[in-house]
This record gives sequence, structure tokens and C-alpha cells, in this order.
Amino acid sequence: MGKIAIVTDSSANLPEELVKEHDITVVPIYLFWNGVTYRDGVDLSSSELYRRLRESTILPKTSAPSVGDFLKVYLALAQEAEAIISIHLPPNLSATYEAARTAAQMVEGAKVYVANAHTAAAGQGLVVLEAARLARQGAEPERILKRVEEIGLKVHLYAFLSTLKYLYFGGRIGLASALLGSALQLCPVLYLRDGVADVWSKPRTRSKALQELLRIAEQKIGGRRVHLAVMHGDALEDALYLKWELEKRFDCAELFVTEFTPVMGAHTGPGLVGIAFWCEE
Repeated sequence: MGKIAIVTDSSANLPEELVKEHDITVVPIYLFWNGVTYRDGVDLSSSELYRRLRESTILPKTSAPSVGDFLKVYLALAQEAEAIISIHLPPNLSATYEAARTAAQMVEGAKVYVANAHTAAAGQGLVVLEAARLARQGAEPERILKRVEEIGLKVHLYAFLSTLKYLYFGGRIGLASALLGSALQLCPVLYLRDGVADVWSKPRTRSKALQELLRIAEQKIGGRRVHLAVMHGDALEDALYLKWELEKRFDCAELFVTEFTPVMGAHTGPGLVGIAFWCEE
């Protein structure tokens, strides 16, 4: 089998150095704000997004990449690759997956496989990294797709928010409806499994929420070797503290810190901190 190209979307929140190291192609999601269209992570930095969120009364909207966006990427990669594996958000979270599937059917010359990551943010990023490693090792597409499915369903993702304001105004408060009422006084810890988000616990301070993430990791990981990512939204100090504690406590096959891209940050606002991980058997 010849070269297998790995594609994902910007919601995977992979640091640029890992994207380059593993030769991953990232298709940006769109963000619309005050009449201007931005490509996620290309035309607007995360730091600028959070600054503007704090100052603006108008919140941005987001949109999946178009079929044309994916088709352009697939056709370019098909010039050299014999197969393309494109890994994206679950279809119940975004139209990205269906746009990729539609584009895949239009490509000739290379087989395009579109896979459901079953997770999001850095959890999706961990799935993509595993696929990229296998592709580099020369694995067949079927083996990579099977591994993507296995890892996607194994990934745990937990994060706490400083405010529900952005989920509420973005129309996503239904994902955390149990937090209505006294929610503004909480730093709720949410979890995401197979595209479904819900409330895990309701700490009242950031320090307690950080300790809750560490407690969850201890409970879920135990002594197994683990692939870990720490996510944050303009909360680098907390993220680095979390990374330091995780590094001390666990046998990490990989561990990196990543900041939410503008599109992801638009839905959660500043202050988010979270972890995504999967364990080797």
C-alpha cells in the first residue's frame, strides 16, 4: 500500500508542532463575527478571540467546512496518496462529518475513508495522532479505521467551565441542562463520551474543579499506560499545573497541552480546563 494521508478538522485542537510532525492535514471550521468570516486557527488567534469575547456583547457563530473545502483538500492529497483517512467530529455534534462524506464520494484516483472520531477537542486529536502513527508505519486503511473506532470509543474527556454563558447563548445549554439555576456559582465538570455531553460533578471553585479532574484521572487510569492531553481556554497556568501533576502520577505514552481554537473557544468561553485520555490494555 502506498502513502495514506490523514485529514481532520480544526476542532481536533492539535498543536501545530504535532500537525507538522505527523504530516496531518487540518481543514478549518468557520467562525462568523460582526460580518467577518474567519478560518479557525488561520485568520484569528485564540488569544485575540478571548480578548474580544471579554469586550464584546456580540457573540460569534460557527459553521462546518463546506463540501467544496473538503473536496479541494482531498483532490490535492490524491495526487500523491493512494488512500485518505479523514477523521471528524461525531455527526450529532457538527455537520462536518457529513460534508466530508459527501466530498469523499466525488474523489477519483484515491480512496477516501471518512471516520467518526466519537469524541471532540483534544480527544479527537488523540484519535487522529494514533491514526497518523499507524499510517507512517505502513498499516492498511482497514487496520487504521478499526483502530480509530477502538480508540474513539475508549477516549475519556472531562472539562470544567468558568461560565455557562457561552453554551447558553450558543444554544447548547441542553447539553448541560442539569446546571441551570445556581449554575453561575459553579465550576461544573462536564464529560463527553461518543458525542454526548453531560454533567459529571458540580465543584464550586476552580481549585476544587482542578482536583476533581485529577481524581477522575486516578479513578479511570489507575496504573495503566496512558495517552493524555490537557486542554485550556486562555487558562495556561492551570493547564500547566495539571500537566505537571499528571506527569508525576501516571505512566504517560504521550502528554501535551493544547489551547482551544477560536471556534471551540467561542462555544465555551475563557477559563475552560480539561483532560482527554485513553489507556493501553
